[in-house]
Amino acid sequence: MAGCAIGCVGLCIRSSNIRFTKGMDMVNIGYTLSSEEFGPQALADHARLAEDAGFTFASISDHFHPWLDSQGHSPFVWATLGAISQTTSQLLIGTGVTCPTLRIHPAIIAQAAATAGDLLPGRFYLGVGTGEALNEHILGQQWPPLSLRQDMLAEAVDLIRSLWSGNYVTEQGRFYRVDNARIYTLPAELPPIHVAASGPESAVLAAQVGDGLISTSPDSETVDAFQTNGGSGPVIGQLTVCWGANEDEQAEVALSQWANSAIPGQLSQELALPVYFEQAAGLVTTEKIKESMACGPDVEQIHTRIKEYIDAGFTHVYLHQIGPDQEQFIGMAEREIMPRYA
Repeated sequence: MAGCAIGCVGLCIRSSNIRFTKGMDMVNIGYTLSSEEFGPQALADHARLAEDAGFTFASISDHFHPWLDSQGHSPFVWATLGAISQTTSQLLIGTGVTCPTLRIHPAIIAQAAATAGDLLPGRFYLGVGTGEALNEHILGQQWPPLSLRQDMLAEAVDLIRSLWSGNYVTEQGRFYRVDNARIYTLPAELPPIHVAASGPESAVLAAQVGDGLISTSPDSETVDAFQTNGGSGPVIGQLTVCWGANEDEQAEVALSQWANSAIPGQLSQELALPVYFEQAAGLVTTEKIKESMACGPDVEQIHTRIKEYIDAGFTHVYLHQIGPDQEQFIGMAEREIMPRYA
């Protein structure tokens, strides 16, 4: 699908059967499967509920650690995707996002993603990014600076695509080596690779190596940099909310479960342990939480924030509901959010 601003017609996130028509206030609405907050069986159940409610796509996080100890979970995403393939039949799902550079060699990611694509035919995408120290330091490697991580990501994506040819691959790159490696189980339709970016510089990389863009803020400069540098494909954004009956109570839930979202700057890429995020999150207040996300029962707050993504040129927005009440949120979204963008 061509990456373009609102007003396009007949866009699709992949080459098979999920298509939608965009108008001035239209965007594909997706759902976040939060591996930090739930175990694998709950995530598989949530995926089924999201599909039944009409969500067309979902994103699942790929972490070794949660951001905060209070979140409590971090299952292995590739096993969880296998479970989700058995509880869903139409939901498009992708990793949001995998770091194919340090913790897991890109050759293994290539095999894992190919298997996921075979289990989820035509409805899996591989989301990749440069990662965070929180997850990638665990094998004792030095945590590289961003510029080096971007070079590593570019080489990793190139290697993944080479292995998806189904041929034997022998390469000695700057960062990765493979010796007569071949992936035998490949899906009939190879997954697209969407690249995460948090600013114009990383958006240029996404345009160079990816089939689409993923971001967590409605930054039009990031979208423009992606598109003006030749990027095409979906522009996917995550919107975090804490919907519920009382604004103050939901802000407290968000503060206890997801205060990491309000930690400013590049700290989220550099802190190595959940306890460090807990310490940084101690500086976050409920007022800051309310500024950073929609809390409480007012669905119009969510629509307002979705429109910010639309105005910035995003074609897809996936909603991340914080806290345990996922079933009620999914039901509300089916009634009060998705019909507006149908």
